[in-house]
Amino acid sequence: MNKYFSIEEAEYIHDYTIKLIFNDGRETEVDFSDFIKKSHHPDIAKYQDLKKFKKFHLTYGDLEWNDFELSFPINDLYQGKILH
Repeated sequence: MNKYFSIEEAEYIHDYTIKLIFNDGRETEVDFSDFIKKSHHPDIAKYQDLKKFKKFHLTYGDLEWNDFELSFPINDLYQGKILH
């Protein structure tokens, strides 16, 4: 059985870390710093500015920035791992 995961709450913790609470009660903290800091792509690198990074939203259970300009697969977020 495949379970559909969605994020119910997202809270900025510090630096590039966000605490996520999923619809099944799982809580995880995801550190996006390596991904953000190592990127040379301008659409990602601009989120090195913490003011921009902190402007994330939850849209239909997905974590996203600026109308899905930056988003991550829900299963990766659920596991707390972001590929660099």
